Amino acid sequence: MPDSTHKSTPVRVERPRARRYPFEARIEITDLQSEVRLQERVTDLTLYGRGAPAHKTFPAGTKVRVKITHASKNFAALGRIAYATSDGNMGIIFTRIERNDLTILEKWISELRDS
Repeated sequence: MPDSTHKSTPVRVERPRARRYPFEARIEITDLQSEVRLQERVTDLTLYGRGAPAHKTFPAGTKVRVKITHASKNFAALGRIAYATSDGNMGIIFTRIERNDLTILEKWISELRDS
């Protein structure tokens, strides 16, 4: 007879994280609400987001517009701040990427993967 006092704990399955590639480029991050703009350097890139050291950070959850310039190409996306650390690191998750920008991002990732 099963023990009715025993409750099962749901298993949380995490999605695999996308591989991060070292990537150096200029980035402009704009808070969509306040229009405050930061200009920094990208340090890594994935198909789903990017990370960067920042002199100033936005709080986690802030909705942002992202523009990355690399190798004479410009990439733009909407995103949100996934995390911001006290030592000046910030991660962004892309939430909306237009088709042309996605093509640029995929090309950059492909080049990073092949090198």
